[in-house]
Amino acid sequence: MSRFVLIALFLSLLGVGFFATRSDAQPNTVQQIAPGVWFREGDIEHQGHCNNVIIEMEKYLIVVDANFPSGARAVLEDAKKISSKPVKLVFDTHHHGDHAYGNPVWTKMGAITLAYQGVADEMKRYEPKRFQATIKERKDVAELRTTVPEPPMQTFSTPLHLAEDATRRVEFRFLGWAHTRGDGFVYLPKEKVLCTGDAAVNGPYNYTADGNIGNWPTVMAEAQKLDVRHVLPGHGPAGGKHILTRQARFFVELKSAVEAAVNSGKKLEDIVTIINGEPKSSSLKLSDEVRRYVGAPFAAQVRDAYNEVKAGKPTGDLPH
Repeated sequence: MSRFVLIALFLSLLGVGFFATRSDAQPNTVQQIAPGVWFREGDIEHQGHCNNVIIEMEKYLIVVDANFPSGARAVLEDAKKISSKPVKLVFDTHHHGDHAYGNPVWTKMGAITLAYQGVADEMKRYEPKRFQATIKERKDVAELRTTVPEPPMQTFSTPLHLAEDATRRVEFRFLGWAHTRGDGFVYLPKEKVLCTGDAAVNGPYNYTADGNIGNWPTVMAEAQKLDVRHVLPGHGPAGGKHILTRQARFFVELKSAVEAAVNSGKKLEDIVTIINGEPKSSSLKLSDEVRRYVGAPFAAQVRDAYNEVKAGKPTGDLPH
């Protein structure tokens, strides 16, 4: 969970253009993906923020992911630059702090927070322990003056939930357990835009401890059935449908490499270097096709995949 408890550093946007083209997008900039649809890449390295998407409806705005509190405030300021319409709906793609701990910021200014039922269930499963640990690490969370996270105000339990008006159809979808049991997607069929949360990231940002590594590629296959031109991930730059393909390939290769190691009789310590109880590096190698997904969290991903293979059930079902 270390990437969810980075100390918030409030960086100035001075010198950074507000709007960015698809080729020069960078953290803390906003790029228009389609008419009425904007992508804001969060600064995960310095602020721990997730990406956000702003969707313009006839009379209001929808924001995808509540972010951390400081991220929520930054997104709100950018939304005001985009449109005078109020933010009325905020969708939590999953329960992790960098996507949901900002809920109170939005509800206090009159927005409704929405999520798949699995998000609320995951909060009950893991909270308030994680929230209270984050209070010690993040000033913006501590300043909420509460010891428990705010769950989504509204939930749905069907695979499809709609928000629709004269200007746009927005589909909130559940495609299965990948990153968390509550993974939610936002799909705009007319614009061919898919917002994935952390079920699909674009870079070395996968967090697997609450996941179902074996089922992750299946969820990506379901996402690929949609007519998609633009994929807006939970972390990393926006891109095309290749993000879904590479995300699936990463987990196929990860599990295959770990299974090969297990079948050859290797123990966890043979493939993962663990120091003071924390995985630090791994000897496993994946293909160049998914190299951009291999980074600092890779050792933990290998550990989680190893435990999942050995236990025969999702790593998210194992004690941690």
